[in-house]
Amino acid sequence: MSPQGWARDAVFYHIYPLGLCGAPEANSFDSPPVERLEKLYGWLDHLQALGITALYLGPVFESGSHGYDTADYFAVDRRLGTNRTLAALSRELHRRGLRLILDAVFHHAGRRFWAFRDVQERGERSEYCGWFAGLSFGGRSPLGDPFRYQGWEGHYELVKLNLSNPALRAHLLQAAESWIRGFAIDGLRLDVAYLLDLDFLRALAARCRSLKPGFWLLGEVIHGDYRRWVGAGLLDSVTNYECYKGLYSSHNDRNYFEIAHTLDRQFGAGGLYRELPLYAFADNHDVDRVASLLREPEHLYPLYCLLFTIPGIPSIYYGSEWGLQGRKAPGSDRALRPSLELERMSRDAPRPELAPAIGRLARIRSRSAALRYGGYRQLQVSHEQLAFLRHWQGEAALVAVNAAGQPARLELKTPAEARAAEAARWTDALDPSVSFAARGGTLEVEVPPRGARILSPQPASMAAM
Repeated sequence: MSPQGWARDAVFYHIYPLGLCGAPEANSFDSPPVERLEKLYGWLDHLQALGITALYLGPVFESGSHGYDTADYFAVDRRLGTNRTLAALSRELHRRGLRLILDAVFHHAGRRFWAFRDVQERGERSEYCGWFAGLSFGGRSPLGDPFRYQGWEGHYELVKLNLSNPALRAHLLQAAESWIRGFAIDGLRLDVAYLLDLDFLRALAARCRSLKPGFWLLGEVIHGDYRRWVGAGLLDSVTNYECYKGLYSSHNDRNYFEIAHTLDRQFGAGGLYRELPLYAFADNHDVDRVASLLREPEHLYPLYCLLFTIPGIPSIYYGSEWGLQGRKAPGSDRALRPSLELERMSRDAPRPELAPAIGRLARIRSRSAALRYGGYRQLQVSHEQLAFLRHWQGEAALVAVNAAGQPARLELKTPAEARAAEAARWTDALDPSVSFAARGGTLEVEVPPRGARILSPQPASMAAM
């Protein structure tokens, strides 16, 4: 077990279930439940072949459209099934040794949220007026209500909640408790955590961890100092958007100095987040697919090699393991959240070689404590090559990545903590038939075009065999 909980050992797979399962875009609220979540059973073997150990399901609770406009925090969206559907899926995940986290949308609710509808119907007589931020009578909302209220970043379909209201807070904490008890979830991803009240986060963390020790809380944070949200009594991790941007733009610009600067700033000596297990990703349900962002599709491989070897907890967004493309359209994210058929994707994948490569990277990471827990030290950087060392309690992993279209020869100075096997050879976990000898504190490494090496020192006694 990781020194900081199970999630630091995990590889996540992120599914947006309303999309993957082919649910209608709008919820009628009067149709019978359709157990579309059962489609995920057919994906579980694929996830385990990828080396996935934890599943992050996007919003699954009753909502009007995309899931982030919650109408009922206690009922699974009828377009996906029932509470029994999700509970059964959770049991199968745990039987296979897979963890489960769900999206929690506590900053805002949809206009179909029952408490907001009560305000619409009863006006100032509603006992739920205090549940909504900035609600006041005497004017009209942009959507025609006889009162004003705050929306999420000006989107009035998403009604901002007043998390300082004791009754609302009790309702949301009770919902989280019901998810732990009813679905045996292992954690939550908190939507727009960067706008959530810190006192509410502390109360949520205390309630969840009192019910399930080791319960994991991930926050969506785009900008700012991640240390504000992660720490004792708060969240365990946040989304590392700074690294996300550097992963693709450093390839497009042929400028590994960008991602190298970010990694050193975050995790190097004196780095801001050296002890924080941040959530690392190449794309998600809100941003263009990385295969659509990269100018050269061949850069997908070195990009994912970085994702699995830099500090952090790696996550794969469904479909991206095959190089699936998708871009946001004006006013719509549907292209990022498609319905997929596993058999068809396996047969007609845009980049069929990528999924097995990701599986190999996940297995390498699972066998290396240095890659999961180790510190970060940059060894060399140029426009299209980057090399760094991960080191943990006597174990070393040296990573070298080459974005160029031709082989690169690197002369790397091995730090003192990685010289215990100075006379030994360093073997590539990606290709164990390849190894390199270290001499005089220097390791000469050849990295294949648009490729990588993940090297570990082999003891001299083993190297001589």
